[in-house]
Amino acid sequence: MSIQHAYAAAVKRQGQVEDQAQLRVVDALQKLEDQILGTETLAVRWRRLLPGSSRGRRRGIYLWGGVGRGKTFLMDLFFGSLNIEKKKRIHFHRMMRDIHARLKTLNDVEDPLDRVAADIASETHVLCFDEFFVSDIGDAMILGKLLEQLFDRGVVLVMTSNTRPADLYKDGLQRERFLPTIALLEEHTIVIELDGNTDYRLKLLQEAGTFLTPSGDVANASLMHYFEEIASGETVENHVLDVLGRDLQTQRCAKGVVWFDFMDICDGPRSQEDYIEIARWYPTVIVSDMPVLNRELENPARRFIALVDEFYDRRVKLIVSAATNVDTLYQGNRLQFQFARTASRLTEMQSNDCLHAAHLA
Repeated sequence: MSIQHAYAAAVKRQGQVEDQAQLRVVDALQKLEDQILGTETLAVRWRRLLPGSSRGRRRGIYLWGGVGRGKTFLMDLFFGSLNIEKKKRIHFHRMMRDIHARLKTLNDVEDPLDRVAADIASETHVLCFDEFFVSDIGDAMILGKLLEQLFDRGVVLVMTSNTRPADLYKDGLQRERFLPTIALLEEHTIVIELDGNTDYRLKLLQEAGTFLTPSGDVANASLMHYFEEIASGETVENHVLDVLGRDLQTQRCAKGVVWFDFMDICDGPRSQEDYIEIARWYPTVIVSDMPVLNRELENPARRFIALVDEFYDRRVKLIVSAATNVDTLYQGNRLQFQFARTASRLTEMQSNDCLHAAHLA
């Protein structure tokens, strides 16, 4: 299935309408897909392994724009529809970890980056990076040489980023040394801004709601859908966060979103300071299976009040599945006044104004 057909099917499946800005990107990705499938012959595979032989032949795509516009969604459609074996899709940070690990094993090689690039080119014809970003001078220098070597060997790059190439590593240390890499990206990729006005992650929350009752299998299926739509980059299941030196179990986490079971985040040795850290790290937090807060659960209720206060102040988007609705959630004796404020804030946090508010990290 081509990416154009895959996009049309995905839009129909999600009950959405085709987005003109996304369609322009789909058209560009379709042209690239057609080029790749039309020239992926045995002769080309051999020629692209020779340095300098493929330079300028095919240009990849550098897709940038604001959060929630659908960059990762479109790249994943392209990757899924591209019918070749030698393709790889990876989050950029994971890719850099892999490169550093490879370099450590090549200390005795005269030009280890050349070896790494040759190995990648032998494994991969099309390389898809998600969340391309440069913040470290060491990585900036590695990337410059690596990208040049990959382009020389004919590897096609498709990447997403929140930043246009010209603004990469802006104000970074010794940035002038990275400028040739920016020029290289602009030469070997078609730079496309995904400039639509719709934030699809926000639209999902507005339409479906952020407080789900009752908790259970149906609610968890909805939460899974929310997480997958909101998550950016690599997802890690059952990850244990280190929060101020204490372990905190998650159900899932990815860049920008984390999912907790209620008892994991509101029971045990938790404090306001933990919630401050979580609110700083994650713009969206999912809390599942929240029980009725009776007299036996006064301490978890108190922690939940602290959690909501901090998330409210930091403009964190909070998605909750609970045993009952907000007004009847607290049935204890000690915190009626405090929880009344929490219930009011939970309701306000579902409003369009709060959902549109920018996260305060």
